[in-house]
Amino acid sequence: MSKNGVTLYDTTLRDGNQALGISLSLSDKLRIVEKLDELGIHYIEGGWPNPTNTVDTGFYKEVKLMGPRAKIAAFGSTRRPGNKVSQDPFLEMLISTGTPVATIFGKSWNLHVEKVINTSLEENLAMIYDSVQFLKKNMEEVIFDAEHFFDGYKADSQYAVKTLIAAQDAGADYIVLCDTNGGMLPDGFIKIFKEVKEKVSAPLGIHTHNDCGCADANSCIAVIEGAMQVQGTINGLGERCGNANLCTIIPNLQIKKGIQLLSQQQLKMITSTSVFVAEIANVIPNIRLPYVGEAAFSHKAGAHADGVRKTRESFEHVSPESVGNQRQFVVSDQAGSSTILEKLSSIGTGFNKKDPGVQALLMKIKELESCGYQFEAAEGSFELIARKILGQFKEPFKIKGFRVIEEKRENGEVFSEATIKIQEGNQFVHTAAEGDGPVNALDNALRKALVKFYPSLKSVRLEDFKVRVLDGRDGTEAKVRVLIESSDGVSRWGTVGVSTNIIEASWLALIDSLKYKLMNDYIQQKEQLTEKKDIIHS
Repeated sequence: MSKNGVTLYDTTLRDGNQALGISLSLSDKLRIVEKLDELGIHYIEGGWPNPTNTVDTGFYKEVKLMGPRAKIAAFGSTRRPGNKVSQDPFLEMLISTGTPVATIFGKSWNLHVEKVINTSLEENLAMIYDSVQFLKKNMEEVIFDAEHFFDGYKADSQYAVKTLIAAQDAGADYIVLCDTNGGMLPDGFIKIFKEVKEKVSAPLGIHTHNDCGCADANSCIAVIEGAMQVQGTINGLGERCGNANLCTIIPNLQIKKGIQLLSQQQLKMITSTSVFVAEIANVIPNIRLPYVGEAAFSHKAGAHADGVRKTRESFEHVSPESVGNQRQFVVSDQAGSSTILEKLSSIGTGFNKKDPGVQALLMKIKELESCGYQFEAAEGSFELIARKILGQFKEPFKIKGFRVIEEKRENGEVFSEATIKIQEGNQFVHTAAEGDGPVNALDNALRKALVKFYPSLKSVRLEDFKVRVLDGRDGTEAKVRVLIESSDGVSRWGTVGVSTNIIEASWLALIDSLKYKLMNDYIQQKEQLTEKKDIIHS
């Protein structure tokens, strides 16, 4: 909970995952949880657990092992019409997740009650009351999402409020007003919110969609008017036109209105979080997003750029550094070095902006980013580059070449074979392997060649593989960015490769993945040796 008592509730993993073109794997969801937890989000909704959704059901088992500081919320609905709560399988699934929080939606619009779920207004009120009360007896917190509330209030304000009172009387910890169709303009929105606030004593929350472009504004208005919880997604991902965007709402409330939701250091992470989630969701980041977009603080040559050089307030409403972003009209060694130093904090301490190694790393990262590289979700590749430039890591082996053969056979099967040649010290290894596709064949051949020198590589597994075309206008000659996620059963890391050749891009990411594992092994061995020496001397 923030100092102001306002809580942030993220539904990227559920509502965001319902966006057109988005399909988050279990691994994706767990990585996003780590990032959201680091950012300081108070509630993270994981999905809708049910017997047919193995990803969401599995998520709640895996996320327990991570031990996040954020409260994990399981999402579901009220009991079905005519059901007893004790016999409702979906309510039982919510309890079985073992999460501290259940978030359930219920109907607050008489149209939905009578025409969609085909029940009576009285039964709907009983469904809400029974479900909240049942869950409250079995879980720490219950959040009630009043679905289609604003449309319901306009149709029959008395009944819409009755649905809220039913949840309140049953013990709901938050009652969230939902603009599910996303059609509310700010003037009508604020009028209804103020009226409801006078009639409901339970803490109110807000959940808006962006179908008329007002989701962020309405969410901010609600908090300013007293909402104690604001729900949204990273980058505004969501059904149709999307959900309220937490990357806009958080800095708006914190910087503009003084409602402290995150620490200053966490607020500086919001841009990297935006890029990270876009990378994991495999979507092109929207460069024009407020605060976090690449263009948010970009200035073309002319009066704007001249004005910003003289005084930044002339054309910037906030400092880009306050949200972890930076200006784009000129390379700023000061801002760039600060970003690099922040990233280097995970490697060690004592780095200085004037250090030649830091400056060299800055130039190298900028050079690679201009070629299409993106390191927010590829921390493995970034650390490899950093340690090489800073003299903390040497190449463990050399690649002398590789070849991939793809053959379509008469039986319809596609045969993939990779041949590689590596040098380890004075030894040369030339080997081949088959695989399910060219990348898998390369992976198998590489391991086959290296495992005799580095047995720990046996534990490395490819967890995920994503390909992004960077500029589709170039057709088949376009550059592609390949993002690989790997794991050794203990930790996960991401690596990246960019090329106009998808096989080469995959190869670059794959090589980095294995080198990162070897580098990490070396660092751990060195730390263990240091610890032993300290014990002996003590």
